[in-house]
Amino acid sequence: MSKTPVVFIHGLWIHASAWQPWIDLFAEHGYDAVAPGWPGDSDTVDATREDPDRLDDVGIEQICRHYAEIIDTLDTKPIVIGHSFGGLIAQELLANGFAVAGVAIDPAPIKGVKILPFSQLRSGFPALGNPKNKHRTVALTAKQFRYAFGNAISEEESDALHAAWAIPGPGRPLFEDAAANFSRNSPATVDTHTAGRGPLLLTSGTEDHTVPESVTRAVVRLYGDNPDVVTEYREFEGRGHSLTIDSGWRTVADATLDWLAAQRLEGADDQVTAQ
Repeated sequence: MSKTPVVFIHGLWIHASAWQPWIDLFAEHGYDAVAPGWPGDSDTVDATREDPDRLDDVGIEQICRHYAEIIDTLDTKPIVIGHSFGGLIAQELLANGFAVAGVAIDPAPIKGVKILPFSQLRSGFPALGNPKNKHRTVALTAKQFRYAFGNAISEEESDALHAAWAIPGPGRPLFEDAAANFSRNSPATVDTHTAGRGPLLLTSGTEDHTVPESVTRAVVRLYGDNPDVVTEYREFEGRGHSLTIDSGWRTVADATLDWLAAQRLEGADDQVTAQ
């Protein structure tokens, strides 16, 4: 039986290679997983840090098209799993028919979410604090990373994650997301009532500063009650925005595997379950 493809999509300020433990775990469970970077990312963390200008002015639409083009090269439609802005991208890909299922982990808000908690504003301020950053790339200091990603883990672990995986990120997606409700054709728009789309899981860490659980709950409400599609929500108690890369990543990954196995996706191995 052919393996079900999985495409992992990273979020702002984290390099795609941080998904490697997930790729290895999913391979053990019968999936064929890859984690392509955003357009402008280099192959390694160090190389991306050394040449951040390649990410200048990269926006949501360009990122979506980039992943859609990658998916078009696959033999079958994949499962898409995204974190933060990657979670927003995953929802767009699923709604537009590029995936059989989607998992959005602490996803950046889509158009229609009207709440803006202070912690979310503060987390995005390193980019949003200067309008010129819309067209250039911004890096987080270890202290800024600690607030936005590592608030629910020790300072030592947060600093280690920052040193290992943090990369400069384009400011444009943050500005586009912040202005989504004021733009008729916002690239952060997701058709939440797409008939016949595959199942979607939205998750939140209860201590997340960058995408607080109230924001993800607001996204869930936008999907409403649609008996024709599966939309489910899961919270991870005490977890922050680093939940996919910190020492507790396996809990989130196992929960994702369990949920996917329960969906009985066409072409997926029925024996694929978390251990």
